[in-house]
Amino acid sequence: MDFHFTSLLNAVVFACAGIVLFLASFTFVDRMTPYDLWEEIVRNKNVALAVLVGAISLGISIIIAAAVH
Repeated sequence: MDFHFTSLLNAVVFACAGIVLFLASFTFVDRMTPYDLWEEIVRNKNVALAVLVGAISLGISIIIAAAVH
């Protein structure tokens, strides 16, 4: 079994790039909404918005994973 340090380094770099892209895109979505997402979900217990934000997060993650792959 061969261990390739470059493969590990590539995996770490692409994982970090994916996380940074996800955070940037989620911050963009958060800023585009007319209200504070965290306050609306946690304090006002808006379940529908929580489901929508979860779906948006999964969609963004799938797109980034496909682009990084």
